[in-house]
Amino acid sequence: MRTFLIILLLLTSLNAKSLFSNDNQAENTVYLGSLKDLVIATQKTRGLTNSFLNGNTAAQLLVYNNRESMVKAITTMESVSIATDPIINKRAASISDTLIKLNHKAFKRKSESGAVFADYTEQIGQILILAQTLSKRSAKDLNAFGVESSKVMMETMLPMTEYVGQMRGFGSGLAAKKQRSKAELNKILILANKIKTLNKQLQAELYELTQKYEDSFPQQIGEEIASVNKSANAYTLFAEDKFKNDIKNIEPNEYFDNGTALISKIIKVYNTSNRSILKDSEGWK
Repeated sequence: MRTFLIILLLLTSLNAKSLFSNDNQAENTVYLGSLKDLVIATQKTRGLTNSFLNGNTAAQLLVYNNRESMVKAITTMESVSIATDPIINKRAASISDTLIKLNHKAFKRKSESGAVFADYTEQIGQILILAQTLSKRSAKDLNAFGVESSKVMMETMLPMTEYVGQMRGFGSGLAAKKQRSKAELNKILILANKIKTLNKQLQAELYELTQKYEDSFPQQIGEEIASVNKSANAYTLFAEDKFKNDIKNIEPNEYFDNGTALISKIIKVYNTSNRSILKDSEGWK
């Protein structure tokens, strides 16, 4: 009877942690981390390029730095075995080739800032599709905690950073030229609404996850989630008010930095979640 109870307890615990180590799950966290780095570096490149093309010459050096970060992220992604999956490999290679060409030509298109912004946005969209592809194709190698946590990371956190990135990059361009059209204001308002919607979704999903897998997350994740909520509400409220009523007094670099700060808070939760998946992959020891 005693042996039976021990086995039952072990089986009950498997939902939260595997009995054996999971090398595939551990390796998956490397790809998850580099995919996130690629999204963030591409978002910064897009926003800073847009600000530069609209007259903010101080942004040029930062653009070059973030282009280097894009290359580093792609190189790390290519080093992981899951990159050999034919569908993942095809998508990632296409993104890499397109970004290289886009970076090479971006500064030469000074009269096409809107088109350049859209081109980067299209490639970030492709990276997010790659993230969803990874979520589906790697699920067989992860346990329940890994599957559910990585899904929130790739399908809620990364898209939320993208909408913040769009509002940051597009808005800093408007702030640099000190004017906006009604259509441009509407775009800011739409982006702000999308951020608020995804923030509510993220808060609900992470609450459910941290309740279900309480022992798998570190205590500080609650504070990190609350910080995202506070910053998301403040940044969207500022954008809605200032672009509507007071665009001439928006300092473009400060506005860009505030968007970056919000993205950094989302990424902090992303990284905490990724570390938790990695720790979970170690199994019982």
